[in-house]
Amino acid sequence: MKTVTINENDANQRLDKFLAKYMSIPSGMLYKGLRKNCVRVNDKHIKQGDYKLKAGDVLKLYFKDEFFNDEKKFVPIKSNLKIVYEDDNILLIDKEPGTVVHEDDRGTQNTLIHRIQSYLFEKGEYNPKTEHSFAPSLCNRLDRNTGGIIIAAKNAESLRILNEKIKNREIKKFYLCVAEGHPEPEGELLAYLTREDKIVSVSDKASEKAKEIKTRYKVLARNSSSSLIEVELLTGRTHQIRAQLAHIGHPLLGDVKYGAKKAGHYHVLYSYKLIFGFTSDAGILNYLNGREFSVSVDFANKFLQTNS
Repeated sequence: MKTVTINENDANQRLDKFLAKYMSIPSGMLYKGLRKNCVRVNDKHIKQGDYKLKAGDVLKLYFKDEFFNDEKKFVPIKSNLKIVYEDDNILLIDKEPGTVVHEDDRGTQNTLIHRIQSYLFEKGEYNPKTEHSFAPSLCNRLDRNTGGIIIAAKNAESLRILNEKIKNREIKKFYLCVAEGHPEPEGELLAYLTREDKIVSVSDKASEKAKEIKTRYKVLARNSSSSLIEVELLTGRTHQIRAQLAHIGHPLLGDVKYGAKKAGHYHVLYSYKLIFGFTSDAGILNYLNGREFSVSVDFANKFLQTNS
């Protein structure tokens, strides 16, 4: 039997969702345990998985020890973060190209999320030993070779709100990139993206497996062979900017994966600006509404200086 006291980061979620994260147990056995009174909340048997947990609830779990996760020791690493903005609820980080955001199939340990958790651990704002179902988390992702602003949530409520706002397109994301050739001065692109193994394909025609993608862009400067472009994502799909610009004949410089003529150390793409534009209640994050955050981008500055 295990006793668990629900904290703020565990609260406001369904009992079954919490147990699925806290334990390593097949879902069938979890719900069977609920039916057979293996879960007590504040000394009352609870059979309903949709029970909403509250801070201070005391759970007694009558399951075999093998179903409880072994406590993993958290080993902090050097954080080395470029912090754009921080408050009690969120962190905005300027990710460098080449940084992996989450542990990958190579087992990379020096990831952005590990650095963020280490930073908060050092500050005393994150203690893995007192958390049952939450760890500071990233709300958006960028490819290894794409740099720019990453949003991290420090608590479960902020994570829930930010995920909802990103899903509902209430946080606008702007990128800078350098593409081959000279596209029209500005436009809004509509196409359909199909995700394959490690690459995506784009078509002008809808299909059963394809997802609609929309991208708005504006050319900021040009030279004899390429263009500096600001891009706003109107949808957020894997490799959307890279694949969609390549589809109209203007792949990013260095992005041979999507048809660039010459390989580069990194493809030239940076998530440089975020605008929080909430159209519905954002709870504890309402104070962010209307705020804009941006970072300086070296390749864009050099392009503008050279081609002004």
